[in-house]
Amino acid sequence: MKLPDSTLGIATGLLTVVLVVVAAVFNYFDDPAPVKYTSMAEDLKTLEGNFRQHNKSCFILGASGETGQELLRALLGRNIFSKITLIGRRRLTFEDKAYENLIQEVVDFEKLEDYAAAFQGHDVGYCCLGTTKAKVGTEGFIRVDHDYVLKSAELAKAGGCTQFHLESSRGADKNSNFLYLKVKGQVEAEIEALGFDRYAIYRPGVLLVDRQESRPVEWVARKFFGAFSAVFSTSMSIPIQAVAKAMASNTLLRPEQKTEILENTDITNLWKSAGK
Repeated sequence: MKLPDSTLGIATGLLTVVLVVVAAVFNYFDDPAPVKYTSMAEDLKTLEGNFRQHNKSCFILGASGETGQELLRALLGRNIFSKITLIGRRRLTFEDKAYENLIQEVVDFEKLEDYAAAFQGHDVGYCCLGTTKAKVGTEGFIRVDHDYVLKSAELAKAGGCTQFHLESSRGADKNSNFLYLKVKGQVEAEIEALGFDRYAIYRPGVLLVDRQESRPVEWVARKFFGAFSAVFSTSMSIPIQAVAKAMASNTLLRPEQKTEILENTDITNLWKSAGK
């Protein structure tokens, strides 16, 4: 049945009002006082050269996931490390020659103490490890996102790692009533207590990426925020490439504080200022 033009007009008008209201709400809850980054594309080239001369090495946890894959691609593109090690539960296969010099350490996360050697001798550590309660249950989620992450950080610190970069989540809070945000906040705080010389926490919002695995709720959220962010600026979502490239670029910078927290807007600003 075809709707009258007047009905279509009213529906269109209501949809417009809803979008305007949603935009206003998102802007109201935008990340407070974001860090301002001036354009640094040229400066990063100099920083890359200086960093490269020190022959530093790094490891990546969660390189099989979407953020981990993008981070690895970003680090290889910048070519700032003399050695990159992937630490994971299985060996990954790469066809591109750019990946041929990677070192891979296969570990059992349930017995990480037995694999302490895999975490030794790295200057920088990146953690993109994570799962969901829907996929592995409550206990499994806590074990992966808290226990595995914290134990890896402890072994890295004991092995000489001085700089640690953690992918967390927007809203992470150890006092939260929501399990996901509480666990993320707890592991953030516990890793900070380890005393790395430099510790960077990244709190992205909804990650805009087509996941290889099916997560229906995230799919709906990504479609909504993807369309929304194309029209409005929002701190609620971010392309996954932005997170990875911001992590790679931020490695080269020298923050004023030992521990820094980059909220969604901060990550976006850093990504844009570094020339994407």
